[in-house]
Amino acid sequence: MDYRPEGCLYRTAENQRYISTAEGLSEAMKKGLILEARAALCNSSHDLIVDLPCGEGIIPREEGAVGVKEGKTRDIAMISRVNKVVCFKVTEVHKENGKTAAILSRAAAQEDFISSRMNKLKSGDVIEAKVTHLEQFGCFVDIGCGVPSLIPIDAISVSRISHPSDRFHTGQFIKAVVRTNENGRICLTHKELLGTWEENTACFEAGETVSGIVRSVEEYGVFVELSPNLAGLAELRSDVHAGESVSVYIKAIIPEKMKVKLVIVDVCDECIPCHDFSYFCESGHLTNWDYAPAISGKSISTHFE
Repeated sequence: MDYRPEGCLYRTAENQRYISTAEGLSEAMKKGLILEARAALCNSSHDLIVDLPCGEGIIPREEGAVGVKEGKTRDIAMISRVNKVVCFKVTEVHKENGKTAAILSRAAAQEDFISSRMNKLKSGDVIEAKVTHLEQFGCFVDIGCGVPSLIPIDAISVSRISHPSDRFHTGQFIKAVVRTNENGRICLTHKELLGTWEENTACFEAGETVSGIVRSVEEYGVFVELSPNLAGLAELRSDVHAGESVSVYIKAIIPEKMKVKLVIVDVCDECIPCHDFSYFCESGHLTNWDYAPAISGKSISTHFE
C-alpha cells in the first residue's frame, strides 16, 4: 500500500469509486483499504462527521487518531480536521432511512501506516511530508495518514530564519530526512537536502548581481540569504532591515574562509516570500552530510546512524 500524507488519495478515481456507494465501502472494508473523504464537522462528543457521496460517515472520537484512547492525543487532533480531508478504514456499513451510514476509523489507518511503514524508517531515510502547521519553534508535518512529525526551526535550513513561515507554507509538500525514530516518534531534519556550501556557491559567480533576503543586521555587516543554505555578508547600510528583499553584487566567493562577500545595490519596497527551492537530494538514504568545504578546515556536518 502507498502510504502518503492525508489528501493525496482523495481525488483519485479509485478512492472516489469506493466512497461513492455502499457496495464500494463494503468492498474496501473487506480488503482493508485506506480511503479518504472530507470531514464536515466535529460534534459535541468530538466525533468526526465525514461527507460521503453515498451518505454519511462517522469517525467516533476514540477512532479519530492514534493515542486518543490512551489519552496521549488531545481532542484538537479531531477538531482541527474539520473541513479537511481525512483518511480512514471502514469498520461498518449499513442503511438508515434509505441512506448509507458508515462507521470509520482514522486511528486504524494510522496504525496500519505505523506498523507497515513508519516503524521501518531509519535515520537518514529521505521521505515525503506535507506541512500542516507552523509554530515559532518548528514546522509540523504529516508523514503519512495524518501521523505528525516535527522539523525544529534550526533544522530547516543553514541560513537562519525568524519563523518557519519564512521557508514553508501550510499545505506545502516537501522532502525531509529522518533524524531519529525512537519510542514511536520520528524527528525530522530538512537542511541536509538543500546542499552543501560548495553546491550552493556553484550556482553563483563573482561579478553577478542577484536577489537576496536580509536575514539579520549586525554591527559588523548585513547577512543576506542567497539561497536557503547560503548567506553572504554585506557592508552596513542604514536603510536596510531584516526581512527586506535586496539586490546584491557578489564581490568574492572564498572557499578557504567559507565566505561570500556582497555589496547591497538596492532595497526593494517589499519582501516577496519565496517558498520554492531546489533539493540537491530528493530520495534514498543519507549517511553523512558535510556542509563545509574541506579546504576551509571547518566542521559542519550531520551523521545519520
